[in-house]
Amino acid sequence: MIQYHIQPASPEAHLFHIILRVAEPDVNGQRLTLPAWIPGSYMIRDFAKNIVMLKASSCGKEIDAKKQDKQSWQCAPCSGELLIEYQVYAWDLSVRSAYLDTTRGYFNGTSVFLRVVGQERVSCQVEIQPPKGAQFADWQVATTLPSAGAAPFGFGRYQADGYDALVDHPVEMGRFLHSGFEAAAVPHELILTGRHQADIERLCADLKCICDHHIAFFGELPVMDKYQFQVLAVGEGYGGLEHSSSCSLICKRDDLPGRGEKQITEGYRQFLGLCSHEYFHLWHVKRIRPQQLKQADLSQETYTRLLWAFEGITSYYDELALVRSGIIEVDSYLELLAQTITRVIRCNGRHKQTLTDSSFDAWTKFYKQDENAPNAIVSYYTKGALVALALDLTIRQRTQGRKSLDDLMRALWENHGKPDTGIPEDGIERLAEQVTGLDLKAFFDQALRGTDDLPLKELLATVGIGYQINAATSATDQGGLYTKEKKTDEKPRPVLGVRMAPAEERARLAAVLDNGAAQRAGLSAGDIVIAVDGIRATAKNIEQLIAQVPPGRSVPLHLFRRDELMQFDVTPLPAPADTCRLWQLDEATASQTESRQAWLQRTADVP
Repeated sequence: MIQYHIQPASPEAHLFHIILRVAEPDVNGQRLTLPAWIPGSYMIRDFAKNIVMLKASSCGKEIDAKKQDKQSWQCAPCSGELLIEYQVYAWDLSVRSAYLDTTRGYFNGTSVFLRVVGQERVSCQVEIQPPKGAQFADWQVATTLPSAGAAPFGFGRYQADGYDALVDHPVEMGRFLHSGFEAAAVPHELILTGRHQADIERLCADLKCICDHHIAFFGELPVMDKYQFQVLAVGEGYGGLEHSSSCSLICKRDDLPGRGEKQITEGYRQFLGLCSHEYFHLWHVKRIRPQQLKQADLSQETYTRLLWAFEGITSYYDELALVRSGIIEVDSYLELLAQTITRVIRCNGRHKQTLTDSSFDAWTKFYKQDENAPNAIVSYYTKGALVALALDLTIRQRTQGRKSLDDLMRALWENHGKPDTGIPEDGIERLAEQVTGLDLKAFFDQALRGTDDLPLKELLATVGIGYQINAATSATDQGGLYTKEKKTDEKPRPVLGVRMAPAEERARLAAVLDNGAAQRAGLSAGDIVIAVDGIRATAKNIEQLIAQVPPGRSVPLHLFRRDELMQFDVTPLPAPADTCRLWQLDEATASQTESRQAWLQRTADVP
C-alpha cells in the first residue's frame, strides 16, 4: 500500500505538508510525478510549480531526488521504504487546485499527491490531519474518499483503489454547514462553506428534485456510497468541477436562496443550473466518456473532438432539467435558452472555427482566451448546447415524436457508460443513427464540421416557439423572453462594436469586435477612452455618449493606448442584430403544442 500523510502545516503561509511512503520502490530508482492538469478542465496548469520543498530518504538516510522535468523527480535506488517529504503552496481560490488559509482548506489530489510511476494501481491510504492549534479544534473534513477508520466528517485515515481514484475525491476542511437528503436510496450531502444566509432546507429540497430527475432520466444512479455537493459561497465567483461521486462549486452568496424567499431569482436559477450541470456529469463525462479521456495522460494534453458533446449536451440538459423537473416555468427556460443563443450569435468566431476544432483546441484557445477570442473562436459549451437542441428537435420532427435525444443519451449510458468502454471519435454520430433510424450525416456535417448558423428558427417553430433576432436595446440586454411590452422594432442605436472591461470605472476596451466602428477606426483592446467628442467618458456613460451621435456622423475619441494619448475619428454604426428573443406562440397548432409538451414534459419520479 502507498501511504500519504497530508496536514495544513502552516495555514497562515498557505502550505500543506505531505509525506509519501512507498513500501516497495522501483529497484532501479523510483520516479515520481505530479499531474499537469485535472480531468474536466482542459488546460495545462503545471501544479508542480507549487511544490516549494521536496526531499527523499530511506532507512533514515537522505537520498538524491533529482528533478527530471517540470513535474517529475527521479529518486536514487534504495533498499528499503522510500519516504518523500514535500510542501505545496495552496492559494488558488478555485475548484481546480488547492487552497489554504486560517479559515478553510481545500485540495484536489492532482495538486498535492505525487504519482508513484509504475504503481498507479496499488491501493492508497491517506491520513488527513488537522492544523495544529486550538483555533482549529472545530475543523471538520468533507470528502467522498472511502474511510479507513476516519469518523464521518472527521480527520483520520481514508483510502482509494489506486491513483486515479485517489485524485477523484476533492477534500474540503474547516468550518462548514452540512445537510443532506436521499436520492435513489443514496445519501446526498450538501457541504456549504463561507458566509451566507441561505435557506438550507429549500436548497436541499430543490437539489433533491434535480437529482431525482436526472436519476429517472438515465434510469439509475451510478454505484456509489454517497454523493457530495461541496459549495463555497463568496462575494463574487462562479464555477464547478465534476467528480465520480461529488462536485466542487463556487457561487456568489447572494445567489443562494435567502430564508423566507419563495421566488427563483436569476442568481439562484443560475446556481441550480450549475448544480444540474455537474450532477449530469455523473453519467455523461465521468462514465460516458471519450476513449482518449478514459485513461488520460495527466502529464500532457489529451486531445478529443468530442467536448462539444460532453460539455455541450450537458449544457443543454442542465437547464432543460430545471423546467422538466418543475423547478422553473417554461417561460423562464425560454429566457435562458434565448440568452444562450444570444451568446453564440455575438461571437463572430462561430463563422471561423468549427465545433470539432473548438473541442480539439480547448487547450490553447478556449481555456486561454485573449482579447481576440470573440472574433476567433466558438464555445463548445454554448454552441454545443445549441447543437444538442437542434439534434433533439430534428430527431423529434423526423421521427414524428417517436424518438428524441433522450433515447440517444440512455443508449450511450447502456452501451458505453455502464460497461465503461469509452466512445470512439465517431461513436456518438454512429449511435445516433442506430438509435433513431435516421440518416444524420448532413446534420452532423453542418453542425459539427461547418460554420453556418443552425436552423433554430425553423426547428423551434415545430414545437410552437417563436424566434426573433433584433439589435440589443442596451449594453446590458442579453436576450431573453419576448413580450408585447418589449419594443423590438425601434431603430438600432449607434454603437462602437466593442466589449467593455467589467467592474471598472474607466472606459477600457476589453475586446474590439470584427467589422465594428471601433475596429474600422483603428481602436484596439486595452485602449482607455477618456473623451467622446470632447465629453469625459467613463464606463457608465460611454454607451450613452455614443448612442447620441447622429447617424453617419464622425466624432473624435481621445484615448490612452499604454501611456500615449491618441485621437481617432469614429463613425458609430447601428447595433447589429445579435440578440435573441423567444416566446410560446399563441397561434401554435395542436400538433406544435403537443410536440412542445412532449419536449418539455416532466420526467416521471424515481420509483
